[in-house]
Amino acid sequence: MVTPGQQRSRLAPAPPGVGVGACTLSATDLAADLSRPRRLPYHLLALTTVGQGAVEIDFAEHRCRPGTLLWIRPGQAVRFGAGPGLDAALVTWRRDLLPAAEITGVPVDDLPGPASWQLAGEDEDAVISEVAQLGVDCARHSSGAIAAGLLRHQVAVLLLRIALLGAGARAATSVSEARTFVRFRRDLEEGHAQSRRVEDYAARIGCSVRTLTRASLALAGRTAKQVVDDRVALEARRLLACTELSVAEIGRRLGFGEPTNFGRFFHREAGMSPGAFRTWAAAWTPGAPAGKPSADAADAGRRVPTQRPAAD
Repeated sequence: MVTPGQQRSRLAPAPPGVGVGACTLSATDLAADLSRPRRLPYHLLALTTVGQGAVEIDFAEHRCRPGTLLWIRPGQAVRFGAGPGLDAALVTWRRDLLPAAEITGVPVDDLPGPASWQLAGEDEDAVISEVAQLGVDCARHSSGAIAAGLLRHQVAVLLLRIALLGAGARAATSVSEARTFVRFRRDLEEGHAQSRRVEDYAARIGCSVRTLTRASLALAGRTAKQVVDDRVALEARRLLACTELSVAEIGRRLGFGEPTNFGRFFHREAGMSPGAFRTWAAAWTPGAPAGKPSADAADAGRRVPTQRPAAD
């Protein structure tokens, strides 16, 4: 832990030489300011080692205690609320570090993959061992092709272990549906600010809207249109919470020609206006029901959904 008088160092992007970094939460400024979440340009794994606290990832709160493992993906809005004696081992890596062949089946892109696990037993021992060894090797081997290869493979092994944690709970889906949905999500990451039309994404993939919707329902339990709207609304939340851009400018960045159209879209998706959401996000308090000072505002905060109801 950082003692009084010591200065926290800002957590820098993963070292460009080897592409992997390791440190502790207490050696960074990640938990120093709750006023606004931040978006990191790299992957971050946080394994709680001591204490208790909360971490907000894309506006969902995750309670932490020893053995809690969190995965924050590039671009997600994250805010650490340090509790009594909280510390964690952190591993960071560049988003382009790992070839897909090394991590088959692991959702490493900025996708709505699993974000939190409470480790126990052999799983906890294995992950702790991998994280600890990564920390040692990052400190000992900071440059060179061999060091880069070693650390890259260690990250791949760690992610494959994490992928196995929920392997038994996954629903069975066809290979073609999985491939279609992965391609859809990747195209959506690149194009959600330019188009909200499912037809455009289906045309890029080379399939029908019906096929794309079937794949979306199988993999995400959402129609293709709902997946598109969810992604646009999430980006709106991130920009409202993490930047000082005006509501009108955020709407323009997301492809809305008129602020009123963006306002109606956001209210439909989030259950409140963009301005009300920005106020709610700024007032987050770890452990509070909604992080709001007033009952009315708290009720509004609790209405913020992760996804729009499927019946909408």
